[in-house]
Amino acid sequence: MKTTTSKKLFAAAQRVIPGGVNSPVRAFRSVGGHPLFIKRAKGSRLYDVDGNGFIDYVLSWGPMILGHAPAPIIRAITRAAAHGTSYGAPTELEVRLAQMIAEAVPSMQQVRLVNSGTEAIMSAIRVARAHTKRDGVLKFEGCYHGHADYLLAKAGSGVATLGLPDSPGVPRDFARHTLTAPYNDIAAVQKLIEAHAGELACVIVEPVAGNMGVVPPHDEFLPMLRTLTRKHGILLIFDEVITGFRVHYGGAQALYRIMPDMTCLGKIIGGGLPVGAYGGARELMQQVAPAGPVYQAGTLSGNPLAVTAGIAMLKELQTPGIYRKLEERARVLADGLGEAAKKAGVPLIQTRVGSMMGAFFTKEPVVDYATAKQSDTQRYAKFFHRMLGKGVYFAPSQFEAAFLSTAHTPRDLTQTLATAYTVFRAL
Repeated sequence: MKTTTSKKLFAAAQRVIPGGVNSPVRAFRSVGGHPLFIKRAKGSRLYDVDGNGFIDYVLSWGPMILGHAPAPIIRAITRAAAHGTSYGAPTELEVRLAQMIAEAVPSMQQVRLVNSGTEAIMSAIRVARAHTKRDGVLKFEGCYHGHADYLLAKAGSGVATLGLPDSPGVPRDFARHTLTAPYNDIAAVQKLIEAHAGELACVIVEPVAGNMGVVPPHDEFLPMLRTLTRKHGILLIFDEVITGFRVHYGGAQALYRIMPDMTCLGKIIGGGLPVGAYGGARELMQQVAPAGPVYQAGTLSGNPLAVTAGIAMLKELQTPGIYRKLEERARVLADGLGEAAKKAGVPLIQTRVGSMMGAFFTKEPVVDYATAKQSDTQRYAKFFHRMLGKGVYFAPSQFEAAFLSTAHTPRDLTQTLATAYTVFRAL
């Protein structure tokens, strides 16, 4: 596979951009080699600057649930752009998207639109602290909630990929307000909450962990969090930046029938453009300025292009049978990968919730960050590069999710599984 132009661009990028990328996982550090620079994408395919094409299972890390450049989204963005790209003033479009979100996610009675998942989560935690008059936050090892100072303790995603310690530049004073517990460990969580109940403003969790690979919750885990937080007056925040509208139209909370106090969204609700949202019960959200004293603002919040793309995306996701189609094709892909690995004698543990999937090169079940880290990352790196060389693009990290879109065809799946079997045998 020729990658001459990508190599030249990466060399140029490193002179003007830290590490040559604008988000760390893109740098291919955990798998080796250099990143591919993408020129265009359509449907299930990516095309790089050297003319190579790939079946894409990264999908911009999740938001492209309809595939790349879907016609309804592109038409909507094009129409909106003709009317201007930003006003810094309210629009009818913001109201429509907020209404659609509130209808889909009943726990979000009121919604504030922002520009990223990180911003949504920072803001939700600020509301929780103001409401409870407490400072403490409990999060889970391997769950990534954006790069806010106090949330980088034992974070997953890029932090796990690069093998970084808790980030330099974070004051100890900030970090001391953050407690961490193992994901899915009910006894540990109960002990921590009981010991620190009077200090905790909120418990924040990815209802399906998607930043240490995909790790589903145990049956009792989310109900236990709901019971304990309610008992002690602690707010439960679901980080559904990845799972929102991905695993179910109403998010993981609809799938598992657990209603959090606050929810954070991103990815899909922007249709591929930068966006985030946080929301909860009316009494909580009425504390946000200008209705209340909790300040949060953003010049580009509710940007007309992003909001228009989000409205078009959610309209498409209301199509009957769309989530059943995603589920069926994701099952075919996951089962096929598992069978191919088994035939080739390669140990592989698979996880899946809807159309987000994980595959860990290990023999032991993966239930939390500690067990995810037992995976053979060198073997994953070989798998990644050999699949890439044969035209299949998975995440350049063992600790990221794979995603499926409605644009992936049965032929794409057949080609992927045949390629995977060949690669597993070589491993």
